[in-house]
Amino acid sequence: MEASHAISEAVKMIKPDVIAAYPITPQTHIVERLSEYVANGEIGAEYIRVESEFAAISACLGAEATGVRAYTSTSSQGLALMFEVLFIVSGMRLPIGMTVVNRALSAPINIWNDHQDSMSCRDSGWLQLYAETAQECFDLTVMQYKISENKDVLLPSMVGLDGFTLSHVYEPFFIPEQKEIDDFLPEYVPTHAILEPEQPLTLGPIGFPSHYMELRKTQVDAMEGSLKVIEKVFKEYSEKFPAQIKGTRPETYYHIEEYKMDDAQVAFVAIGSVCGSIKDVIDVLRSKGEKVGLVKIVTYRPFPMEALKKSLKNVKKIAVVEKALSPGANGPVFEEICSLLFEAKSDAEVRNFIVGLGGRDVKLDHIQKIFDMAKKGAGKKQEWMF
Repeated sequence: MEASHAISEAVKMIKPDVIAAYPITPQTHIVERLSEYVANGEIGAEYIRVESEFAAISACLGAEATGVRAYTSTSSQGLALMFEVLFIVSGMRLPIGMTVVNRALSAPINIWNDHQDSMSCRDSGWLQLYAETAQECFDLTVMQYKISENKDVLLPSMVGLDGFTLSHVYEPFFIPEQKEIDDFLPEYVPTHAILEPEQPLTLGPIGFPSHYMELRKTQVDAMEGSLKVIEKVFKEYSEKFPAQIKGTRPETYYHIEEYKMDDAQVAFVAIGSVCGSIKDVIDVLRSKGEKVGLVKIVTYRPFPMEALKKSLKNVKKIAVVEKALSPGANGPVFEEICSLLFEAKSDAEVRNFIVGLGGRDVKLDHIQKIFDMAKKGAGKKQEWMF
């Protein structure tokens, strides 16, 4: 099945009460399929065809504030149009689930993949999980609700998947029975005050200087505390639904996935579908005696600092491969890796490789070149791989 439709299958099985839909490439296939499910009576959801992405996230905000489960999806400029409301949703502690089919931001207009859109929202207070395969798209979509709705978290979440490179690719994946999903993810029961006619109240009111910092601190505490909740949910899901198809997901989900890292001296750090290609190159390099591995980041927000420190502690050379940039600075993932290594007093040499912007193919030759440069310490601290 197409990976976009893997998302649709997962959303159908989590039984949202409200789905807010606005088409934008390459996300449209998700909500198109969901509209069919609603029309056929397979989902008992209110399907709202809104006039913009701003309206989509606002409709989800309103729905979630009444104590029901809400879902939407978007890409690129659509996510950018939601930007104002992303902070409101998080500040109101509403556990909305959203899919972001990652696509480059304009201008120039580009409908293909990179991670600039969701990376630009990394400070909005949303949990961010990233998928490599169709199976991970399905699994993370189910798990994001169990994480977000946990009473110790109550934060919105987004699952990112690479536009076209993954979203429009057909892959085999396993779909559990509905009853099994129901057992794993019960019906949503809000744990805080909700909007209802019988007892009117105000949500998200003005926060004066005397209170604003305290409220923001509780939000930060919930984000940091969600690491343990995510770990627990990942473990529970992995045990309840063992990997059915080899290579489509980790045996046990965790904040990071390690690939051949036991004795690695050179390590790639990356996010998303490019990790599949990196694994292929690592297999070839390993056959030639090279001690090289991959650390794939699954949980980007909250950033899994301790897991990454542990994984990278014995590595001498690190190549951070990312599909995003911060003009005037280094790539966002690179900066965070450097920060945690400084805190860990590591002497590893770290290099930043910008790849795949606007959907540019990331070829096996590029990955081989990245390995060669990282191993030799060649080139500039940041290299663009065309």
